[in-house]
Amino acid sequence: MRSQSTYLTLPTFKTQKNPVFPTQLQRFFFSEFKLRKLHLPYSRAIVMDTSTSGDSFPTRCKWRKVAYGGMQPGFDDNHTDGTFLEDMVMNANVVKRNMLKVMQDSVSISQYLCIVALVVLVWTYTLRSTLNENSLLLLDVSLLGSGFLILLLTEEMLSLNLLLHYVLNVSFFTTGLYVLAPIYQTLTRSISSDSIWSVTVSLLLLHLFLHDYSGSTIRAPGALKNPNLTSCISLNASIVASVFLASRLPSRLHVFAIMLFSLQVFLFAPLVTYCIRKYSFRLHLLFSFALMAVTLTFVYSLHRLLFVLLVGMLVFVNVVCPYWLIRIQEYKFEINGPWDEAKLCFDITD
Repeated sequence: MRSQSTYLTLPTFKTQKNPVFPTQLQRFFFSEFKLRKLHLPYSRAIVMDTSTSGDSFPTRCKWRKVAYGGMQPGFDDNHTDGTFLEDMVMNANVVKRNMLKVMQDSVSISQYLCIVALVVLVWTYTLRSTLNENSLLLLDVSLLGSGFLILLLTEEMLSLNLLLHYVLNVSFFTTGLYVLAPIYQTLTRSISSDSIWSVTVSLLLLHLFLHDYSGSTIRAPGALKNPNLTSCISLNASIVASVFLASRLPSRLHVFAIMLFSLQVFLFAPLVTYCIRKYSFRLHLLFSFALMAVTLTFVYSLHRLLFVLLVGMLVFVNVVCPYWLIRIQEYKFEINGPWDEAKLCFDITD
């Protein structure tokens, strides 16, 4: 008995050189057959130009601007049409800066440079035995009281519960620091003093380089963002530098007083200056200029070469860098277009 096989019968057309299709249905079957023969997926949208003129059948596809359509037959993978550069915008996000505004913004950097310089001055006077334990403790208490007073006067969102929370944390912090003072005193006894000074200077430079001059080391009341990673690294560098320097002091009370002073400045001084700047920018400028004057006075009494160096740094930060930034803005060239990645126009907060 002969086995009967089932075959798929495709529509037959005339085999002449330029076939002519009498109906739209035959053209549809022919297109579907060509797609299956080329093993093209149905999800790939290929727009065929089905218009015929006379006895000619066009084989070139129409290019479309699609994101995930794959390569389109007859075109390269990087093919673009004439409308590609129509949406290009040059220097759309360039901000025109004012020289005076940039100089005012740079005052925050000079202010913190003076704060670090004052910390170094206190360290120097303590190592020279100019400041004793009682003077350091009195300085610590006065700084802590003035800091809380400034927070009460300038911060509107500071409630009583938050203030009690701050006081409780400071008390626990002070108690733990007093208990650990003997360990800090003998921590680097086996290390030479030259190594201690070089590491301390390196850590202070790292602290200044990574410090967040626009925000606070501690999250301010009502702030939406926490301190970033570089700010935390900067704070750790300053704490380690304080520990290294405190290990060269003679008594336990000396170590406790200098560590409390250093941590008060590096932890709470950025918070206080941030609250002052947010409360009143004029008050921020007055406080900064007064701090610069006091710092320059003490540095001049210590060493004139350091005074000249500090004045040069302040002039460079407040005058040279803003002028440099304004001048290089004219060479800024930025292009934007539909090829850029999408950016969020809002902040995602918890």
